Amino acid sequence: MTSITPTRLSDGRELIYFDALEGSAALHRDAVATHDTRGLPPRGPAGTARYDALTGEWIAVAAHRQSRTHLPPADQCPLCPTTPSNLSEIPTDYEVVVFENRFSSFGPDLGDLPATPEWGTTAPAYGRCEVVAFDSAHEGSFGSLSPQRARTVIDAWAHRTEALSAMPGIKQVFCFENRGADIGVTLLHPHGQIYAYPFIPPRAATLAARAAEFFEASGGKQTLLGHALAAERASGDRMVIEGKHFSAFVPFAARWPLEVHLVPHRRVADIAGLTGEERDELTTVYLELLGRLDALYPTPTPYIAAWQQAPIDDALRPASYLHLQLTSPRRAADKLKFLAGSEAAMGAFINDTTPEKVAEALRSATPATRKDPA
Repeated sequence: MTSITPTRLSDGRELIYFDALEGSAALHRDAVATHDTRGLPPRGPAGTARYDALTGEWIAVAAHRQSRTHLPPADQCPLCPTTPSNLSEIPTDYEVVVFENRFSSFGPDLGDLPATPEWGTTAPAYGRCEVVAFDSAHEGSFGSLSPQRARTVIDAWAHRTEALSAMPGIKQVFCFENRGADIGVTLLHPHGQIYAYPFIPPRAATLAARAAEFFEASGGKQTLLGHALAAERASGDRMVIEGKHFSAFVPFAARWPLEVHLVPHRRVADIAGLTGEERDELTTVYLELLGRLDALYPTPTPYIAAWQQAPIDDALRPASYLHLQLTSPRRAADKLKFLAGSEAAMGAFINDTTPEKVAEALRSATPATRKDPA
């Protein structure tokens, strides 16, 4: 069972320890051990959200992020536990920790955006952005975690999804991991992020609308992703992993050179809805999937791991279906796919790989032997 211990950093931001071991949990219940001694100034107000009347989308303006930490040396990493020479964001050693981002795109203020925006409408960039540090060790990614640590991260995602979904004005909770300098990471320490948006982002809105349309047409008897999952399992051409509770496959119309969807067999709206048994298998299947991805080439593959969860909207949640979209721009050992004119300007993707061949390569890949801690 994961122990959860909240505290506050010196500028008022919330920090939460997630521990599988009682020794770690006991340390984090010690107010002296978890005290942030930096004496940071109070946080400023939220940034700005501007409404794009041409697309109907909200754009966050967060100029303060220009000064955020960028690829610091290991002895100055803000996600490593604090030492006398490095007063970091995390006051003591930890297993998994979640805290409010110091350079947040959304929040810390909460509230509702204007209901009827028009050209020139601005509002506070309500919401919340959190950092999820997967491990106290400086190097690695989710795929290099031990199964026990990965399982604790999943519990942290579930806890934060439920808590953030209940906050005023939040319309979408997004858990994700950016891995690799080619993706644009600014910290090499193994970590992910969680965004709680005050609106439903465009990609999520498209997925939710298509799912709702299919669900309504079936009389509320079938979900769109459930239908696709059944078709992929029946075909087998693009399957990568098939378990008792989860399956991973390359989608029929993959956009990216490397793209895999990891889908639970039971429809749930979000990570918080997974049972303990489902989370256990998710740990195993997800680590295997990332291992297969890294076995494709001699060097680690950059990726974005994006958890698509149901919007916080009563009309959309019944049709929405939790799943992970794992994507990488890597199209060869020494080549990346850049989003050029067609993709970036028109949103029309052109894939340089064949989904069936990518699935075959992933099935044939042998993950490296995992070295779990003693």
